[in-house]
Amino acid sequence: MKKIFLVAASVAITNIMQAQIYMGKTCVTHFFSKTSMKDIEAKSNTAKPVLDAASGNFQMRIQNTSFKFESSFMEEHFNENYMESEKFPYATFKGKINEKVDYAKDGEYKVTCTGSMEMHGTTNQITTSGTLTVKGKEVTIVSKFKVKPADYKIKVPSLYVKEIAEEIDVDITTVLEPYVKK
Repeated sequence: MKKIFLVAASVAITNIMQAQIYMGKTCVTHFFSKTSMKDIEAKSNTAKPVLDAASGNFQMRIQNTSFKFESSFMEEHFNENYMESEKFPYATFKGKINEKVDYAKDGEYKVTCTGSMEMHGTTNQITTSGTLTVKGKEVTIVSKFKVKPADYKIKVPSLYVKEIAEEIDVDITTVLEPYVKK
């Protein structure tokens, strides 16, 4: 009887632990640079974020070459001249959601997330704000923030300085679902 209880308790704990980890089902990352000379935007849908609901830890990694632009010329310049994607293939964020969220209850929460963003070989501490929505077993996170290329040592050639905004608008929408070990 004791063995049955221990096995049942072990299975229950494993299920609870797995239910606390959410993996990205979909994730759209979009950025927009607006200047008087030119608007530049790109989108990627390849990031796979991970959220540990118990601790609030959140992380995501996105491959720089996954961003798609309106022209292949812009995409090439982004990867070769600005992001140096061959040398720095990923941008990453590792942080923690600061507010307490009840993942067992449907609702919408205004949250902030503080952590480190690494891009182009440079890491900076940032805090972003957004909305976290729990609906059934899914968690949706929407966040908008600004990134200054200069803060990540991304050099803009003087020929293009009027075509690239000093601050780039970034928005991320991700839908996460409970991780199920296969």
